[in-house]
Amino acid sequence: MSTTADPHARRAWREALGVAFATSAYGISFGALGVASGLDIWQTCVLSLLMFTGGSQFAFVGVIGAGGLAAAPAAIASASLLGVRNVAYGMRMSPVIGAGGWRRAAAAQFTIDESTAVSLAQHTPRARTIGFWVTGVGIYVGWNVSTLAGALLGDVLGDPRADGLDAAAAAAFLALLWPRLRRRQAIAVGVASAVVAVVLTPVLMPGVPVIVAAVVAVVVGWFNWLGRSSTQTGGSIVEPGDVPEREGLP
Repeated sequence: MSTTADPHARRAWREALGVAFATSAYGISFGALGVASGLDIWQTCVLSLLMFTGGSQFAFVGVIGAGGLAAAPAAIASASLLGVRNVAYGMRMSPVIGAGGWRRAAAAQFTIDESTAVSLAQHTPRARTIGFWVTGVGIYVGWNVSTLAGALLGDVLGDPRADGLDAAAAAAFLALLWPRLRRRQAIAVGVASAVVAVVLTPVLMPGVPVIVAAVVAVVVGWFNWLGRSSTQTGGSIVEPGDVPEREGLP
């Protein structure tokens, strides 16, 4: 079936291109912030080419900018922690990507928040595949082009922190995360981690509060604080507002 005759495929293309365009735009802020944090233009561009996960990139240059080379271990650890989520995305996207070593190897570079979100929002297997690849490849190309532009125009743009551009990736990540915060367990993890990070930021080396907050998140999730409800069906916990996913249905 051709794309023009498949409304689900057309929808996937439309949403993927829209997300790719919007997400690529704030790569400019990363490029400017990378240069402002002490990296040169090529170092900033290499981060986007190889690391390619906005939250981790912003965390890395943010910690380096605040603590210098002495904070490099904390910067690497913070970026790695934020990047761990992509492993979970990879497991969830495995059925969409399909078999084939080369296909899976290529998909690993494009498995990010946006490509996963757009793909899983589609209603047919073909549309999910289109959503993943178009979003991932589109953002990769656009993000790297805008990173280079931001690095080159860094002096013209001024200090990206002054305009809040350093928070662009965090804002986008929060927008993706917000719809998931419907359960008490998720809210408990988010609130506990945020409080710990805010309290420790003034007293610890840059990057360390993020690591501690991640440990707190694991502890809260492990013990399932506030995660249980009084409604249980067939041995599984059902929380108010939960609706089973209907695979392949609109």
